[in-house]
Amino acid sequence: MTMSQLLDHVAILFFCVLKASSLHTFTAAVYEHAVILPNATLIPVSHEEALLLINQNLDLLEGAITSASKQGAHIIVTPEDGIYGFNFSRESIYPYLEDIPDPQVNWIPCNNPNRFGRTPVQERLSCLAKDNSIYIVANIGDKKPCNASDPHCPPDGRYQYNTDVVFDSEGKLVARYHKQNLFLGEDEFNAPKEPEVVTFNTTFGKFGIFTCFDILFHDPAVTLVKDFHVDTILFPTAWMNVLPHLSAIEFHSAWAMGMGVNFLASNLHYPSKKMTGSGIYAPDSPRAFHYDMKTEEGKLLLSQLASHPHPTAVVNWTSYASGIEAPSMGNQEFKGTIFFDEFTFLELKGVAGNYTVCQKDLCCHLSYRMSEKRSDEVYVLGAFDGLHTVEGSYYLQICTLLKCKTTDLHTCGDSVETASTRFEMFSLSGTFETQYVFPEVLLSEIQLAPGEFQVSSDGRLCSQKPLSGPILTVTLFGRLYEKDSSPNAFSDLMAQVLRVMLIVVIPIVYSLGW
Repeated sequence: MTMSQLLDHVAILFFCVLKASSLHTFTAAVYEHAVILPNATLIPVSHEEALLLINQNLDLLEGAITSASKQGAHIIVTPEDGIYGFNFSRESIYPYLEDIPDPQVNWIPCNNPNRFGRTPVQERLSCLAKDNSIYIVANIGDKKPCNASDPHCPPDGRYQYNTDVVFDSEGKLVARYHKQNLFLGEDEFNAPKEPEVVTFNTTFGKFGIFTCFDILFHDPAVTLVKDFHVDTILFPTAWMNVLPHLSAIEFHSAWAMGMGVNFLASNLHYPSKKMTGSGIYAPDSPRAFHYDMKTEEGKLLLSQLASHPHPTAVVNWTSYASGIEAPSMGNQEFKGTIFFDEFTFLELKGVAGNYTVCQKDLCCHLSYRMSEKRSDEVYVLGAFDGLHTVEGSYYLQICTLLKCKTTDLHTCGDSVETASTRFEMFSLSGTFETQYVFPEVLLSEIQLAPGEFQVSSDGRLCSQKPLSGPILTVTLFGRLYEKDSSPNAFSDLMAQVLRVMLIVVIPIVYSLGW
């Protein structure tokens, strides 16, 4: 046998071993963690006091990790802020931070804890991963010194990052991600100078990671899927639910479907701040989810997923809707507000019907049939085409069927959690100018509807059968990333600011008058 033939045989053998070791499915776990918060103070505590609180939370996380491992989980995701909580200033969070190295250093903290200074949190996470033979995804804080040679260096001489870390089943640090899109009030952290695109490969697929508010923006979220072709997204979050369109299980499952990836979302459990809602989502349907505003307990979820989800069919989101003529509705349309955005609404007045409502370039079309038209509930079809500018600046196109809070049309768009009206069928579409549209169906009591609806290739969100529960909302949530900084953004921003002032300030002035 020649050397060339020998190398060919070795290459084939290596390929066969690699293929045999890869898994077609894997068991995923997410843990919704009831976080223990520090005492409210702006004065920094000692490193010892900080570590005491961290270990209290890690004790709870250890229970979930051990349980997940015993049930066969390959990977577990824990929440953003899950190790030390939230409500910090830049100074008060410092004792909780560690220097987290680039994973290229090939480091197992459990075996060599002092290689990069004092790193007790990374050491414990690494040992938990190693001892339980499981991948662990956690959120901690990273600190990086800088000096005057860096023009962007903060005055205190360091960068502080909201950071996700991943340790593999041998305890090795394999991923580190610094959160790009910081939420309102995250002043204790810095954003990296450029968005970080973080991926890693396993025997059960290619993974990407980002954090909480990142999901509403193009980078790194969309880039991970479209350019780096990850199979599964890991998503630590501290998500505050905002109905009707941005509750955690609703939007995260819609993102998984719209982007065609597995999505592992781990939320904090803190009901007083409306933080709940975790899930394991496949592109075709949620596999497991949890929403609980009544108890104070954490929750472990497990489910099996395909390591490499089948590619989803390409959807032309405007195909069907563009073929429908928009009839004039005269003076039947009215304005209403959802999360400070001014929607155009049209009331659904019959037990069944076909309705169209338009705003700017977006026309939304709905066909529906209710089981009965109740006199104590009102539903509307709504459209929004504009720049949202409250907690961030992002351009939306939204078509939505939703229940109003009361029969008063002024309450349409308000948060509502229960409904009684059942729909036998619905079909919702719109003339979207984007391929990034996320289909949401949310039922009464904040429940999802796995397997009860589908998206057709011509852009219709349709029921497959009468739904199992009354509808809160059916929504096509579109994102036009390229318009986030459009020429009209400033005028839209000023209009939005004025609306917010009117909504917030006037009631305060009115109450003072009493």
